[in-house]
Amino acid sequence: MSSHSPITTPTTQPTPETHGARGALGARAANLPATRAEVTALRARPNASVVIIGAGINGIATFRDLALQGVDVVLVERDDFVSGASSASSHMIHGGIRYLENGEFRLVKESVTERNALIRIAPHYVKPLETTVPIYSTFSGILSAPMRFLTHKQGKPTERGAALIKTGLTIYDAFSRDGGSVPRHRFHGRTRSLAELPALDPNIKYTATYYDASMHDPERLALDVLFDGLAAGPHARAVNHLGAVAFDADGVRVRDGLTGQEFSITADVVVNTSGPWTDLTNADLGRETSFMGGTKGSHIVLDHPELLAATGGREIFFEHEDGRIVLIYPLKGRVMVGTTDLEHDMREPAVCTEAEVDYFFELIAHVFPGIGVDRSQIVYRFSGVRPLPRHDDTQPGFVSRDYRIERADVAARPGTTLLSLVGGKWTTFRALAEHLSNEVLELLGRDRVRSTEGLAIGGGKGYPTSADARLVWLKSHDDEVGRARAETLLERYGTRAEAYLAEVDGETERALAHHDGYTQGEITWLVQNERVVHLTDLVLRRTSIAFTGRLTAPLLDELADLAGAELGWDADRREAEIEAARALLAERHGVVLEQLAPVA
Repeated sequence: MSSHSPITTPTTQPTPETHGARGALGARAANLPATRAEVTALRARPNASVVIIGAGINGIATFRDLALQGVDVVLVERDDFVSGASSASSHMIHGGIRYLENGEFRLVKESVTERNALIRIAPHYVKPLETTVPIYSTFSGILSAPMRFLTHKQGKPTERGAALIKTGLTIYDAFSRDGGSVPRHRFHGRTRSLAELPALDPNIKYTATYYDASMHDPERLALDVLFDGLAAGPHARAVNHLGAVAFDADGVRVRDGLTGQEFSITADVVVNTSGPWTDLTNADLGRETSFMGGTKGSHIVLDHPELLAATGGREIFFEHEDGRIVLIYPLKGRVMVGTTDLEHDMREPAVCTEAEVDYFFELIAHVFPGIGVDRSQIVYRFSGVRPLPRHDDTQPGFVSRDYRIERADVAARPGTTLLSLVGGKWTTFRALAEHLSNEVLELLGRDRVRSTEGLAIGGGKGYPTSADARLVWLKSHDDEVGRARAETLLERYGTRAEAYLAEVDGETERALAHHDGYTQGEITWLVQNERVVHLTDLVLRRTSIAFTGRLTAPLLDELADLAGAELGWDADRREAEIEAARALLAERHGVVLEQLAPVA
């Protein structure tokens, strides 16, 4: 779940995406269009077997799983799809080698299994990621690690040495033996390490290199999961910018974020998958809980060719002596640096602070001492809150990343069951959704009719994974848009690109005036087909324009023209969308766009 409607008064759940950033849009509410078609259809049939609240990756995956079972299911999201915690990830699909110290072997096994599976079923977005750990000692951490394992308390921070890391990676590799989805780890001494990565701190003693997986477009992967669910049939319905605000005798009360209109949806089972907002959602529904204890994680994105080259195409994963982690990650021609693990109050928006930036810079200097970094090279910042369980005195970095499901009856509507998901992470979304769906099916008295295990996701279906298969796919489409453009579309959408290419149908594409990577037709296709409601939906989640630092004021203006033409925006609505996008980009992402000069 994300935030409250931009045109209504927030109650308890401000979030990074909208709190305080769309006031301009709210002020122009009279210019908003009539109710959307998907909202009208839901009001015409306001009942389902299951209502899922919160369209982060776990809510979306559960929606897909239930839809594939033929369950009449409705997914509602207060903001945009995958706009909350799931949009603030480290862009990794990983087994979680650190969880071994917590004794969470089940979670590590499941995570590694799901990581390897996602490389196969979502190969357009999930790919093996070479990861290197600089190591400064041989035996450090040997005594403290068993205490962490036994007590799950952090204790005095101690940097991990080669012996401990070697042990962990050996266990990690053992969990990965399923046909060689990723190579096994390797260790090198100082000389070989510096030969491979010469910009590394020369004081290192060793490096360990292992493989996890990258997820270069998490929002787009989540959208693929969503559209798979919607494709299951009319029994599967999903609406963004429609927030759950209460339980009443008629069911889950929802509010349309564009019009402010409210109505209720009846259901036998209500599933709360609103992540770090789970307790706040339950409070809105009339049930006080204290399940959650999420921690904030921030990242910055740098336009820094020297640092990009220094990574050698690898993620550099480093644990500082204070026990905190830094990752330096080449991504989309930029370098992403993260992350922090700080306590956070969910009633406040999560933002990347200047202190966090200083921390990132200090650790970059520790790993690559010869490379200078400054704030002028930051093109984007983002911060989110992990949906962790309440953890009391356990240090944030050692809170379990596992998940559980809490069940309760709904007093306002006898016979309705509320399930609350506590925890969960990107890597295990498919397995988690299957587990959660099985509980729902049990409550409904239904049997599972198909598994999602091994089922290709979205544009991963038929995706060419070999050089020969890729060449065949490109040749079959290069006469429509050219070889280079076909390759770009394949990387961006997987085989879902074929739907766009069918729309092009031999017509000449017109490039955007202010961005050479997208065309006017592509932007229009995204707005038409991907439930875009606000300009920020397009800028932040349907594309990676803002993330890569390519957004400019003229481009924002151009995108507003294209989106507005499809969505029926008048001049006031268009201006309000631009103003709201500017405010959100500046407040939450550190992207300040110059004002356009007025047209004479």
